[in-house]
Amino acid sequence: MGRAGTRTGVAAVTVAVAGPLLLLLLLLLARPPPAAAGDSRKNDIRLVSEQFSQSPQKLSFYSWYGSARLFHFRVPPDTVLLRWLLQVSRGGGPTCTNVEITVYFRYGAPPVINPLGTSFPANTSVQPSFVIKMLQSNTSVNVSHPAPGDWFVAAHLPPSSQKIELKGFVPTCAYIFQPDMVVVRVIEVSILEPDVPLRQTLVSHPSYLKIFIPEYTQELQLELQGCASNGSLGCPVRLTVGSATLPSNFQKVLTCSGPTRACRLLLPSPPWDRWLQVTAKSLAGPQVSVAFSAVAALTACKPWIMNFPHLPQSNSNQSCNASSAGLLPPSPGSQDLGRSSRVGGGPFCLMSYQVMREDMDVVSVHFRPLDRVSVRVQSDMPSVMQLHLNTGMDSGGSLTISLWANKSVISNHTSVMVCVNAASPVLSFNSSLNCTTAFFQGYSLSLSTSFRKANLIIPYPESENWYLSLQLACPQSPEECEKASVLVETTLYLVPCLNDCGPYGQCLLLRRHGYLYAGCSCKAGWRGWSCTDNSTAQTVAQQRMATLLLTLSNLMFLAPIALSVYRCLLVEASVYAYTMFFSTFYHACDQPGEAVLCILNYDTLQYCDFLGSGVAIWVTILCMARLKAALKYVLLLLGTLVFAMSLQLDRRGAWNMMGPCLFAFVVMISMYTAVGTGATATPPPGSAGSSTSCLASPWPLWPLPSTPP
Repeated sequence: MGRAGTRTGVAAVTVAVAGPLLLLLLLLLARPPPAAAGDSRKNDIRLVSEQFSQSPQKLSFYSWYGSARLFHFRVPPDTVLLRWLLQVSRGGGPTCTNVEITVYFRYGAPPVINPLGTSFPANTSVQPSFVIKMLQSNTSVNVSHPAPGDWFVAAHLPPSSQKIELKGFVPTCAYIFQPDMVVVRVIEVSILEPDVPLRQTLVSHPSYLKIFIPEYTQELQLELQGCASNGSLGCPVRLTVGSATLPSNFQKVLTCSGPTRACRLLLPSPPWDRWLQVTAKSLAGPQVSVAFSAVAALTACKPWIMNFPHLPQSNSNQSCNASSAGLLPPSPGSQDLGRSSRVGGGPFCLMSYQVMREDMDVVSVHFRPLDRVSVRVQSDMPSVMQLHLNTGMDSGGSLTISLWANKSVISNHTSVMVCVNAASPVLSFNSSLNCTTAFFQGYSLSLSTSFRKANLIIPYPESENWYLSLQLACPQSPEECEKASVLVETTLYLVPCLNDCGPYGQCLLLRRHGYLYAGCSCKAGWRGWSCTDNSTAQTVAQQRMATLLLTLSNLMFLAPIALSVYRCLLVEASVYAYTMFFSTFYHACDQPGEAVLCILNYDTLQYCDFLGSGVAIWVTILCMARLKAALKYVLLLLGTLVFAMSLQLDRRGAWNMMGPCLFAFVVMISMYTAVGTGATATPPPGSAGSSTSCLASPWPLWPLPSTPP
């Protein structure tokens, strides 16, 4: 500041003029750019932007699901745009090259991935995930009108080469991955109430509406009435209903461009107990206003709640008589349910069986019908069971569904159609049995005389309320189904791993911050989601042969043990015996498959094996150095303590063994050099240069008796 005052007047004028010009330039750069044609979200004061981030993670080469790095985000309600910002950085030196990174996206649950191309267990249905591949560069992914709730991102490097690499001798390349989430949400949303017209006018910005869908809603009808564009007939409006999920997009789009003044959209089985987003956008040109009235009509039905003890089907008259006495509600099959019967303001549309949720452990739940074993299935309406999997912690396991129909109560011309859906059940079955609701493609099953059992496995189910719908069908003789019913037994579980990953796998519980999920780590060449793919598996004979070769190879220690005892090197012999014992049983315990024998804890055996191997090399070099006994045993003890400390710090570090051994090797070379220059060294007892034996050594093996004076 003191030097600024010493400048000339010309410089002062230049600075005075440049100051306002620089400020004006900054203001021009800070002004937002004009809205581009066709982009209605810019300059919309109803929209706000928010950004969410998580700590970066180091990626790993893929070998099992635990190799993938999982990120968990939560998208707020009323979001109209979701943008993922994917950032990858590389570290480790110039020898590291760019590798392909695979990133998965999924709504509601972690993505189910299969980079190795392995097989899944039988009866497993897998929902695909949205996948992109990227190198070391920043990438963005946009999703319009995303579904609110949990979103998951998983990333990993290419499959592992399964090569054994010594730590410290191979360059370590670190690939850091960090996803950021930017959302644009609406702060002013119009509420669309049922049967109440809502007047809207579109010019350049879309209208954002939402309607609440209560439970037991059978149909939703959206209608645009009185639509006019600049006073003339026609309705150039695009109506987008629902939210987007990746990779499937079940949004319903209604384009009203004809001369009619009314435009309708019918949605069967909309998602229950949630808000449904509706976006109306003008298809007319700029500065053209479009006015219309939005009307929503909900068709509700009343469920028949089956919360009383099960009665035999053959005693149907008794159930009707008991209902007249006030003990049980009337049987729904005794009324004309599909025509005009109404109880409580709506017709019966389903038989709802109450399900009890029993939490057994982490990601382990048992569902069973309340006060009953089986579920009665009829032809006039579906029987529905609701599975509560919306706690936010249930999407990290596998949903297993097993159904069984008694052969004595199902005829040759009848079959039981089953649909498993999330968010809302299937209330209207058809011959195609596609199990499709308004915004979800479900899973279909069937039971018949030929196939009385049906199983379904859903890995990582979405965090929703799931519904199991069953209905009796008679395609060849419909009159046979009018009075028929079938009892179906259900077994419903949420398990961390299917069959606990089998005999050749281990079920491991993984964690990302507060979210828990499970995965299978396979062994003995078995692969797959549940370790059921035996394409590269080892036979039992191969496993036993590998175990015998590894364990019996340690018998080679018998030769140095015998030589050490012969040379009276009892300390060295003890170290070799220790190493042989723990190396044998460590390799017997470290085997995959069935040929396994563990006498101690695995970690204890591994530590003792690594410690014995390092100390064995250490004492061998010290013995070859021909040190004096006192110095030799001091170095032996200090080296053993250093080995124990270094193994505790990093058990697989290469310098844990190389460092002390190089030091001992330098000591040995120094002693040999000293001997060559004329210094004397004490030969070990029992060697060729020593005339003493083990019993005549200066340190006897046991105390000698004192001689009388």
